[in-house]
Amino acid sequence: MKVMLDFCIEPMGVGVSTSKYIAECQRVLRSLGLEHELHPYGTVVHGEWNTVMDAVRQCHERVHALGAPRISTSLRLGTRVDRDQTMAEKIESVRRQL
Repeated sequence: MKVMLDFCIEPMGVGVSTSKYIAECQRVLRSLGLEHELHPYGTVVHGEWNTVMDAVRQCHERVHALGAPRISTSLRLGTRVDRDQTMAEKIESVRRQL
């Protein structure tokens, strides 16, 4: 089953700047070949359920390995089984209404 997941990973106890930790998560997503898009408050990922959830797990492991003692992650996700819809198609559907 495909899932579209918007997540925000927040390393805690590492100071104000978190860009090096977010960059590490982007490397994880890239290494797994997942379609993803970074935005100012998180990342949207599209792919098979197990691969996407494994990516979130790997992000946590890598961010902890970089020294973050705690991590808080927010997830929003959606699935559909009637057809496979890309992230770009969802955005274009709204743009056509404007």
